[in-house]
Formats: sequence, structure tokens, C-alpha cells
Amino acid sequence: MTGDRVAEGLRYTEQHEWVAGTEEGTVRIGVTDYAQHQLGDVVFVGLPAVGTRVGPGETALEVESTKSVSDVYAPLAGEVVAVNGALETGPEVVNSDPYGAGWMIELRPDDPSAMAALLDAASYRAVLERG
Repeated sequence: MTGDRVAEGLRYTEQHEWVAGTEEGTVRIGVTDYAQHQLGDVVFVGLPAVGTRVGPGETALEVESTKSVSDVYAPLAGEVVAVNGALETGPEVVNSDPYGAGWMIELRPDDPSAMAALLDAASYRAVLERG
């Protein structure tokens, strides 16, 4: 199945966001391979301003594709400390490398331990299998 790559070692949400911890104690967030496949060709990513505060489940940014405009939700509460500015001129990298160069934002989580409540790779695969 196209769009079914699930990277090991990341955490996931049922809304198809991935979360990776960094050595600096922040978390990097993007959309999964499944999400980018469902979106189609990404043509624009509306990134938040650094310093923006988000709560879990709140809209953190928008992704526009040839099919639709979709919200990307914050998996954790925290402050946006970095955005992937490369997406402003090359949003298509979300399609070609969703788990790498296609990352979207970094948050400094209010409660880093909350990441443990997110889905692991096996649990996220189960979500995809359920459809």
C-alpha cells in the first residue's frame, strides 16, 4: 500500500502526526507518510510564528494540497521554538520526505512525559489497518 511507511522510534497521533524527541529537549513534529499520501501534492505549508503557544489537539498549522486544506494538530502542549522555513519555498518535501526534511515545527513541550501517552509505531500501524 502506498503511504503506509511508519518510521520506528517516533510517536504518533491518530490524526496522523508524528513526534520525535530531540537532544535539546524539544520535539519535532510533522505529518506521516499516510497523511502526505492522503493530502496529495503539497503546495503550501502555513507555519506558525516562533513563540506561538499551542495546546494538545489544537490546530498548530495548515497544509494546502492540490486536493484540500488540512489542519495539523499539536500532539502536545507547548511553545513553538522553531519552524522549517525550507517549506516556504519547497513545500513538496512533505511528500518526498515526510519523516526527515519534511518536518514542520519544533515545540518545547510543557510536559515532556506526555509524549509517552502518544502511539508507538506498532500502535499507529494498528490505526492504519483499522482504516
